[in-house]
Amino acid sequence: MPAPEPDPRAPDAGGVPDLAAAAVFRPVRAGNAFEETVERLLQAIKLGVVDRGERLPPERELAPLLGVSRVTLREAIRAVQQEGYVESRRGRFGGTFVTYERPKPRQSDLRRALAQMGDGLNDTLTFRMAVETGAAQILATTRLSPEQRAGLRGRLAELNAAGPDEYRRLDTLFHLAIAEMTGSALLSAACADARMRVTDLLNAIPVLGRNIEHAAVQHAAIVEAILAGDPEAARRAVAEHLEGTAALLRGFLG
Repeated sequence: MPAPEPDPRAPDAGGVPDLAAAAVFRPVRAGNAFEETVERLLQAIKLGVVDRGERLPPERELAPLLGVSRVTLREAIRAVQQEGYVESRRGRFGGTFVTYERPKPRQSDLRRALAQMGDGLNDTLTFRMAVETGAAQILATTRLSPEQRAGLRGRLAELNAAGPDEYRRLDTLFHLAIAEMTGSALLSAACADARMRVTDLLNAIPVLGRNIEHAAVQHAAIVEAILAGDPEAARRAVAEHLEGTAALLRGFLG
């Protein structure tokens, strides 16, 4: 019996994680449509919202989400393709597939990312602290449906089961899910932006077993505080987690 053909709706053939996708595939400003469309595509790819081997949403779906014409979207995809982030495939199950692979952690990449950031590290960490603690605090005051509660626990379970190669991506999707569940498009976009600002730094440091164990306890505390409806505990749990990440970054930076 021949193997079944792949389902084009499956995540590895064109779907994207729904919550995280909503945080990055949002309307761009008309005055800089091409540049911001490129930025949105790179954000989705580098954050792992659409991972290596997965397909970007079809043009007919993605263009309205971004609020741009299909011509502008094609030009942006072409620019991203020329830089090696995606490739186009023809056929029934063709489309634009992500080819970007997160680099292995290297000290030289960490220094380069920091140099590109300039004097903005402390500002970036402060921004991330403000928006992510705020998102968790707000979500803890929100009446969540059974599906949302199960979804948040599911993101946590996926993260806890992740190996070193997948950990950073699933950690990103976990944090973006919290922001997106608040229902605030502006807050979701801010959290995605904050994560994007540190993603090159985080990708440049090794995934340490002891750090993963410590983070797992903190992530569980975040989820439990949100599900218990305790906004102050949720804020404290996120703050403690982000302070640990900041300390790890500063430690590798010397």
